[in-house]
Amino acid sequence: MKLIRVAAAALNQTPLDWDNNTSNIRAVIHTARLRGVSVLCLPELSITGYGCEDAFFSHAVQQSALDVLQEIAPLTTGLAVAVGLPLLHAGALYNTSALLVDGQLKGFAAKQRLAGDGLHYEPRWFKAWPADTVASIAIDGEKYAIGDLLFDVGGIRIGFEICEDAWVAERPAKDHAKLAADIILNPSASHFAFDKAAVRQRLVIEASRAFGVTYVYSNLIGNEAGRIIYDGQTLIGTHGELVARGSRFSFQPVTVCDAVVDIDATRMRRVQSSSYEPQIDVDQNRVVDVSYTLEAADPEAANLDSNTWEQSNCLQEEEFTRAIALGLYDYLRKSHSNGFVVSLSGGADSAAVTCLVALMVKIGCEEVGIGAFAGNTALSNQNAPTQEALVHQWLTTVYQATKNSSKTTKNAARILAEAVSAHHYELDVEDITESYTKKIEEALSRELTWEQDDITLQNIQARVRGPGAWMLANINNALLLATSNRSEAAVGYATMDGDTCGGISPIAGIDKAFLRKWLQWVEREGPQGIGPIPELAAVNQLQPTAELRPQEAGQIDEEDLMPYELLDAIEHQAIGEKRSPQEVLTAVSAEFDQYTSEQLVVWVRRFFQLWSRNQWKRERYAPSFHVDDKNLDPKTWCRFPILSGGFQRELANLESPK
Repeated sequence: MKLIRVAAAALNQTPLDWDNNTSNIRAVIHTARLRGVSVLCLPELSITGYGCEDAFFSHAVQQSALDVLQEIAPLTTGLAVAVGLPLLHAGALYNTSALLVDGQLKGFAAKQRLAGDGLHYEPRWFKAWPADTVASIAIDGEKYAIGDLLFDVGGIRIGFEICEDAWVAERPAKDHAKLAADIILNPSASHFAFDKAAVRQRLVIEASRAFGVTYVYSNLIGNEAGRIIYDGQTLIGTHGELVARGSRFSFQPVTVCDAVVDIDATRMRRVQSSSYEPQIDVDQNRVVDVSYTLEAADPEAANLDSNTWEQSNCLQEEEFTRAIALGLYDYLRKSHSNGFVVSLSGGADSAAVTCLVALMVKIGCEEVGIGAFAGNTALSNQNAPTQEALVHQWLTTVYQATKNSSKTTKNAARILAEAVSAHHYELDVEDITESYTKKIEEALSRELTWEQDDITLQNIQARVRGPGAWMLANINNALLLATSNRSEAAVGYATMDGDTCGGISPIAGIDKAFLRKWLQWVEREGPQGIGPIPELAAVNQLQPTAELRPQEAGQIDEEDLMPYELLDAIEHQAIGEKRSPQEVLTAVSAEFDQYTSEQLVVWVRRFFQLWSRNQWKRERYAPSFHVDDKNLDPKTWCRFPILSGGFQRELANLESPK
């Protein structure tokens, strides 16, 4: 038997934060050494951070990355460590992973498939390295190999697939297997989305089986750069079996999952495969010989390492809670803010945001303890002996009433704020609304009426709530959280500079139907190990309403728009699947047969008109968190012209399906 211990790391990095990123790399190398690891894989672009955007074009950034690489190299004595960084070569920039072995740099594997869809924009900065190609690069007077490489470390061959390389049909591992690779390292920066964890796990298991290798998959963790959340999933598979799995959504800055693998056993499995076709004539330039023998491992293999919540379920509600909680925490500490402010209306959206902040505290404290949890933030010097006290310090809520607000929503807001221990205020802003209304009436020399000025009178109520919420945020040096959801963003059912006020918009990436379902789940069950918030019943029993028209009007959101489940289905067909109005109508007519054809025509037409009309609003929304692959954020996922023809011809020809 040839036993070695391999490991995959998850790191919570920050773009261009050299000290933090280096500290995390140092910590994870130290942890790996204590565990007896011989081969350690760090995430993609772990030195610079993945989300550097156009800062990748800075020569100073490239030089700093190389400087950090030289700092790290001596720490790898007795180990083989893969660490990611951008690298300038031949007048172009490449996404590479450097292999450091026993304190020395041995070369750079370069990424061959660049992620350029969805929220990824790698082709803007990097060039794809051609397969089967190697070159040399001079760094500080020394020459190193770069390209489509394998590293033969004391007789054990190590190949690379860098993130997107593994998600394509003609993947590098297929070629590396023909060159008798024993281990494939995959340094990734793979963002969180619903159901993606299961896909990654299948990818790793099947790659280890099909290619007859040990496959080591690393990842980033946390809210690295503002919008994208990484779940930190790390995996190790060998000859078709998962032998190690790291915890996801950890609040720790670094995590390591490791396993002992038998190189001889993996090789013999490949020998037994009738489909294996070795490449006998190997270009020796593609194999970097490293005269170092990896330390043999203790034969006791590592067990599966997983969060207890993930062992029993993988509900979308659970994933959503933990993803947003981690995203909020990282945003808080990386922006050096003192907490959050939420304009709590008593409705579903602001209630969801309020609960997510409270759950962030509870989940983080349960994992790392109150001291460590608060210690990484701007409030580290303040005393918070309990989770409730910490929520009270970090979360301020404010209910702002006009004459159209009801006692029901006011009570629902107060009940929820008290239940989660928020610092809650109640303000009456009717006088401000009236003041603006009277000034405009005087300017126009006429009275504003609901019959003639409905939208104007609704919007002013929403807008006068913005300044007070911003003031509380400024006073506390806190982050104001916007409360708009994706369904309403799709049709512009939000008041700019009203309920869209905020520095970040944590639920703008999720639809209203899911949010309502999630709130009911939190009321009854809640995250595993945390429990429910039963006081949400006061919110969940209410019909969603903006409460901007007079009470006697009985304003209901779904009457203003359409049923939310139908709205989400139309959005999926129209925006996600890029279907025409007629195609959308045909699809939703089959799914929602409880509505008449005439009514569905009205709602489909309304969606396309509102979608086209309100792109400017989506352009102005505060940054949102990406949680599923239906995002409408025009800066990272779904681009649409601000000015367009508005589907006028298509809607004019819209007919009920025969």
